[in-house]
Amino acid sequence: MGFRKLIALAAMALALGAAVPGAGAQTVEKKDLKLAVGGKPLLYYLPLTLAERLGYFKEAGLNVEISDFGGGAKSLQALIGGSADIVTGAYDHTIQMQAKGQPIVAVTQLGRYPGIVLAAVKRAGEIKSIKELKGKKIGVTAPGSSTNFMVNYLLAREGMKPEDVSFIGVGGGPSAIAAIKRGEIDAIANLDPVISQAEADGDIAVIADTRTEKGTLDVYGGPYPAAVLYATPAFIEANPKTTQALVDVFVKTMLWLNKASTEDVLKVLPEEYFLGNKTLYAQAFEHSKPTYSPDGRFTQEGAEAALKVLKAFDPAVAAASIDLSRTYTNRYVEDSLKRLAK
Repeated sequence: MGFRKLIALAAMALALGAAVPGAGAQTVEKKDLKLAVGGKPLLYYLPLTLAERLGYFKEAGLNVEISDFGGGAKSLQALIGGSADIVTGAYDHTIQMQAKGQPIVAVTQLGRYPGIVLAAVKRAGEIKSIKELKGKKIGVTAPGSSTNFMVNYLLAREGMKPEDVSFIGVGGGPSAIAAIKRGEIDAIANLDPVISQAEADGDIAVIADTRTEKGTLDVYGGPYPAAVLYATPAFIEANPKTTQALVDVFVKTMLWLNKASTEDVLKVLPEEYFLGNKTLYAQAFEHSKPTYSPDGRFTQEGAEAALKVLKAFDPAVAAASIDLSRTYTNRYVEDSLKRLAK
């Protein structure tokens, strides 16, 4: 084959590549990614489902396989065990894992308020205060998840320990509602749409609510980072372009969500997310909308609030010297915002 023919074939290949949607995938180091999440239908993780269904991952040239686990602790285990590349999970885990000498880094913030609600199950009897939870069974998405941490902190504020109650993993969907209905738990720490469904059914009485700024301040004393996208430092170092592409996707999603109407959001979501009641889901979304980050940025104030909370009940964190600057970075978010502003 002559030299000119080789050049012509190469040019044709380039032209074809440019014509293929998502051909930008050639610029990322790792196109095929495994993402773990603990409770994907929860409104806590709404930006992930929106990014997926709006087609933003594909637009960025990424093929993202999403594995949904029963709670954030299990998705973290998937990352540490090597079966996931990245996780949408609680920011708290970045601090806890640094204390264990296994650092992970948050690269985009999805939630600025946790959106977690602690409520008493009415059929279990009247429970109005944290102290009255002693000896009770509390349903959380999964032991070791952010729902568990919120209860731990509220117990610590009252001079109590996690061992003073029994934690039961109930997931974040119909299984949580079933646990309430069957009387398997005395209280629940969970998120929307589960909480709104249980409230509408008259099954729970709210004790603490972090779906609003005021509620978050009442519980934590300051802003509190919730869901984030995190990865290991090794992944980020080996895949800087892939990391940037992922952050671009989530920043674009946060900006879309900031402007979207309730109807816009409902049109994108799968029917099974509504738990059989689309109107109630719409109300749950409106309750939760203030919890989302407007742009994906982290704040030092939020990181410090999370550290204070974890120190209150986690001996490993309390004993460790935590460098918060290594738990998150705004580098990729700032780059995304600059380009999206053009």
